[in-house]
Amino acid sequence: MTKRKLRINGHSHLLPYPEEIPNFMREKEIFWIDDDKKFMLQKGWKRPVTDSSFFLNEKLEWMERYNIDHAVVLNLSQLYGNGLRVEEMKKALRFQNDFNAKIQQNHPNKFTCGFVVHPGFVRGALWEIERCVEELDLKLLCLPTHYMDSIGTWRCIFDEENEPIFELASKYNLAVEIHPYDGEKFIKLENTSWRFHLIWMLAQCADAYHFLTLNGYPDKYPNMRVCFAHGGQLAQINLGRRIQGFDGRPDLFEGKVHPRKSVGHKNIFFDTLVHDTRSLKLLLENQKSSQILTGLDDPYPLGEMESEPQSSYPGKILDLALEQKIITEIEKEEIWSDNVLQWLFGDDQKKKDDLVKKIIS
Repeated sequence: MTKRKLRINGHSHLLPYPEEIPNFMREKEIFWIDDDKKFMLQKGWKRPVTDSSFFLNEKLEWMERYNIDHAVVLNLSQLYGNGLRVEEMKKALRFQNDFNAKIQQNHPNKFTCGFVVHPGFVRGALWEIERCVEELDLKLLCLPTHYMDSIGTWRCIFDEENEPIFELASKYNLAVEIHPYDGEKFIKLENTSWRFHLIWMLAQCADAYHFLTLNGYPDKYPNMRVCFAHGGQLAQINLGRRIQGFDGRPDLFEGKVHPRKSVGHKNIFFDTLVHDTRSLKLLLENQKSSQILTGLDDPYPLGEMESEPQSSYPGKILDLALEQKIITEIEKEEIWSDNVLQWLFGDDQKKKDDLVKKIIS
């Protein structure tokens, strides 16, 4: 499609500027940014804005500095809407989706943006999917690993009650991003030493992968392509245990699909954000290089950012993997571009070509 090798970041985030956030979100303490752009806030919670590239103009400068041609912008995890009253949740998610759509419309050569729905209210979720795809031209559905249903019970996203969502995602040929959050709300441990981000988020991804594969959704919904954030890291090291459990206690898995069937499946992707080459090697050995795509999780401090203490920079893990002969130069190029495009558009070559043309123009 082009001789120039593109660098597409498949896992990025963007904050609205403070003045772009509607007043009701601050008044209801749903989500807002302080006027000095130092903190993102919710009721009883705040987190520092650790890099200026959380915001649009600074993000564009950061991308240019590190030769990143295009970025896939996910929804903000803080806006999954868990625990909000229904009308507040709808308005908050609609704001997020309209904001992302505006970013994509204004900068189609730089950003492909995702949209979010709340699975606890399936009918409303279906309406919002239709709106985002048909009116806003968004092609990436962002879903949490876990969510609170309408009666306050926490569920895995790949609960069978959500099959109408997956059916519609397959109908629209959507890419789907699965991202963890809110673990501290249903895992009864003290939130200390960043344990929910460092450990439990990865366990949440492994749990979601467990049920995606057991339910056979990669084959049942053939035009839905799912990517797991953070390399689905614990899902990789946990694979043997799942296989042995399935074989050893078949009575617990009646009607389910064997874990082996989904290994390396063409509709399951993982990003590269696993932080070390040994983990990346395991990911590549378990799956296929074609199922791995670059994900920087910028500009969060657990993302692949420039950092003196970590001697890090965006793209470092792939450079190291090439140096250590874990991947080839061709695989590295595919992870940076072709594989991201395959996740986003599947076998729709025209959509791939259209995006590449926008990027290189």
